[in-house]
Amino acid sequence: MVTLAEVAQHAGVSASTVSYVLSGKRSISTTTRLRVEESIKELGYHPNAGARALASSRSNIIALMVPLRTDMYVPVMMEIAIAVATTARTHGYDVLLLTGEEGPDAVRRVTGSGLADAMILMDVELDDERLPLLRGGGTLGRAGSRPGDDQPSVLIGLPADTTGLTCVDLDFRATGALCVEHLALLGHRDIAVIGEAPAVYERHTGFAERTLDGLRSRARELGIRLLHRPCEGGYAAMAATLARVLDERPGTTGFVVQNESAVEPLLALLRQQGRAVPEDVSVVAICPEQVAVQASVRLTSVAIPAQEMGRSAVEQLMAKLDGRDLDDVVLIAPELTVRASTGPAPAGTPA
Repeated sequence: MVTLAEVAQHAGVSASTVSYVLSGKRSISTTTRLRVEESIKELGYHPNAGARALASSRSNIIALMVPLRTDMYVPVMMEIAIAVATTARTHGYDVLLLTGEEGPDAVRRVTGSGLADAMILMDVELDDERLPLLRGGGTLGRAGSRPGDDQPSVLIGLPADTTGLTCVDLDFRATGALCVEHLALLGHRDIAVIGEAPAVYERHTGFAERTLDGLRSRARELGIRLLHRPCEGGYAAMAATLARVLDERPGTTGFVVQNESAVEPLLALLRQQGRAVPEDVSVVAICPEQVAVQASVRLTSVAIPAQEMGRSAVEQLMAKLDGRDLDDVVLIAPELTVRASTGPAPAGTPA
């Protein structure tokens, strides 16, 4: 393993000069810095992480909390996590992945041990019990810490109260409104929403609640009848949910689906019942682009911008670490892509 002293000898400078180039703690002439960097590259030198942390008081690690639950669509969570990890590496940071459901205990455990310089939290609930540890600049429960201590955090998600927090998310409220508007413009007056599993709403998960709020608010404004039914996903659960929807609202001609595992079962059940898509029934999905384009009917959809959310969260975190001003809440505007699953309401639909 190449040592710092060997880099110094190769570059013809002192070991302290190499250290200053690595840490940036002192101004070094451009010529000297470039010579040291060339030696580092040529020799393949990698600073010892422990020594670097002691010297800089930083670990160059971001903790990413991704609770993996059976009622969540894991591929989206992992796509966000990969975007976080790859973006973090461009800034010289590695990512510590936390997949358990420990809540505040995990926050205290990681930050109390000094393993991470900062945190990104996902699967945010409206009244998330982790939030009191995050407000005011990021104390994160470290012993002796006070509001404003330099250990920042960013949420990928939006709680009910964003005071003192930095958040990045798709604007799910606007997403719900956009789906209703699209179907209303096509003449659909009875719309059913096939939602996430019941447990997602019982936890008051932010993205699901905000989507539902946007759907309901815009439906009221447009005079649309809206019915929301959670669904576990899978064929059997979707069959029971669809039967319930059509029993309660037999005139339903539009569906909004926010549940990736329910998409294909819904399309299959509609075919079995002789309901053509989009001639008889229109379907809009809130899902990853891949799910929409690979469905048996190419779905009109609002895509989940997973990579953009992950990248933006890291950029916000880097700004906080560098002491730069940043937005408290970054909401990504939804974009609806029209495909083969939506069309005019069938003739005879009440105006």
